[in-house]
Amino acid sequence: MRLSLYFARKFLYAFLVVFGVFLAIMLLLDMVEQIRKFAGADVTFGQAAELAALNMPQNLYRILPLITILASLMLFLGLARTSELVVTRAAGRSALMSLVAPVAMALLIGAAAVAVLNPIVAATTKLYEVLANQYAHGDASILSIGSEGLWLRQGGAVGQTVIHATKANLDGTRLSGVTFISFAADGTPASRIEADEAALGTGAWQLTGVKQWPLKDVANPERSAAVLASLSVPTDLTRDQITDSFGKPAIIPIWALPAFIDQLTRAGFSARQHRVWFQMELALPLMLAAMVLVGAGFTMRHTRFGKTGMMVLFALLAGFAIFFLRNFAQVLGNNGQIPVALAAWTPPIAATLLSLGFLLHLEDG
Repeated sequence: MRLSLYFARKFLYAFLVVFGVFLAIMLLLDMVEQIRKFAGADVTFGQAAELAALNMPQNLYRILPLITILASLMLFLGLARTSELVVTRAAGRSALMSLVAPVAMALLIGAAAVAVLNPIVAATTKLYEVLANQYAHGDASILSIGSEGLWLRQGGAVGQTVIHATKANLDGTRLSGVTFISFAADGTPASRIEADEAALGTGAWQLTGVKQWPLKDVANPERSAAVLASLSVPTDLTRDQITDSFGKPAIIPIWALPAFIDQLTRAGFSARQHRVWFQMELALPLMLAAMVLVGAGFTMRHTRFGKTGMMVLFALLAGFAIFFLRNFAQVLGNNGQIPVALAAWTPPIAATLLSLGFLLHLEDG
């Protein structure tokens, strides 16, 4: 038990060291990138540093599997160099038994990342996108989805317009049960429009089944209401703007993701990308454990056998290959080419089984 705790503590130390190194490097690089990105937006150094700090958790969270395999290499190379693995084997403990503690620690780190770090990343990423959009365009997100439907917001020469719809198609260009509320430049309501359907065209919403109420300087809006078969409402929205405003799955905390998926589905949008992300988050602890096994498979040998550099290179190549396969499976899952569960769980399960097979071959022939 004491030996297992020793190995677990060594792995945690290696993970924190690698994590800290990447944190410092990526923070500096991201700060330079933010200064370059917003060079024409009069962003100060402090604002660029704030953007880099908000964007850093997302970048680190994305490469947790690579950080884990580097920590695994650091651990096992250190144990091999000090002959601690040789002493452990001589004491009667097999190599696979020595891996239990680091693998368990990787599972705990993955679980903590999903339960604690994921909501932090979601909050910082959302705030980063809001600030970046404000610095670049002076505006915030145009779409919000809730239990009562979806809300859009568009600007105009005379003021803002808030759009509410009970249903929509997959890209948000055709709305049902629509309400348009226009506000004047001083913020007072100017008009209200209700329509059976609204279709996004080039520079305008095409409404059908319309009833329009004037609200500004009118004593009785209902008496002045007009019923129209169709109506064209100018807009500066595009299909890309609407779909981009759905929000990446990464900006939604994993605890709130199931409810958001349900809201997205009831609003008429496709939630496949969010379901894939949710399953991949659940599979993250297993992916980190698989990376530990991959690193161990190539570096648990004693240094006297030589070719240590070659083994480290092979381990890194295998880790990058698994990381690429995971991202490729995510793309296939998002596009609907493979089932959600297959996209999320196949890479970590395959990496775990292949690593265990390789370790059994090395240890038992």
